[in-house]
Amino acid sequence: MAGGTRQAGRSVLDGALAVLGAFSDHRPELSLGAIAAATGLPSATAYRLVAELVEWGALERVARGRYRIGLRLWQVGSLAPVARDLRDAALPSMQDLSAVTGHLVHLVVLDGHEALFLERLAGHVEVRVRSRVGRKLPLHGSGPGKVLLAHAPPEFVDEVLDRGLPRLASGTITDPVQLRRALADIRRAGYCLSRDEMTEGTSTVAAPITAPDGEVVASLSAVVPSATGNLQLLVPAVRVAAAGVTRALR
Repeated sequence: MAGGTRQAGRSVLDGALAVLGAFSDHRPELSLGAIAAATGLPSATAYRLVAELVEWGALERVARGRYRIGLRLWQVGSLAPVARDLRDAALPSMQDLSAVTGHLVHLVVLDGHEALFLERLAGHVEVRVRSRVGRKLPLHGSGPGKVLLAHAPPEFVDEVLDRGLPRLASGTITDPVQLRRALADIRRAGYCLSRDEMTEGTSTVAAPITAPDGEVVASLSAVVPSATGNLQLLVPAVRVAAAGVTRALR
């Protein structure tokens, strides 16, 4: 649809949200032309909206006439009560887990059909990961993501499977039947061991965090090099930390 036709009847707010929605993990920086093309907005409209978003702080201009998401937008997002309360409750246990194990620790929640990395604490042991705070990744490709998927309603699991299970690393489960079995095992065991599923050479031990009503609202994980060996040794520490967050939420 032509830009002018698509713009007809579009509110200023709708246009501004479209501009912000053009940015993603794969496109963290965009030129004005790329923003106009991605949104279908006329160039003059895109320029005006981008200028206003830069002035407010939702976008910031970087070198070579490109733009990226600004710090003001992150500050506003951090005020969301669920995210703020969960992070506040989780941080002491995450710090303890990182200090005791020396490993990278993640706090992960559901966002749509993906896993959103809400917080992370670096450990002493260096690992290569795809995660960063605010990034969304496939649920089936990580320990904390599979913990969330294992405790999701059956119809939600069906929706995730229908969207496909792309291979991310050598250990990624791409077969729906095998994934359903893995999810059942996670529910029975109360934790998940994930090896080479999201990133080659990286493994995870994850456990659920439960709200006062019994619903699993997040997962906590420790990330280790796959060469570490017996992941089972980390299970008690991760489960104790997750239980600590659960208690804090109550």
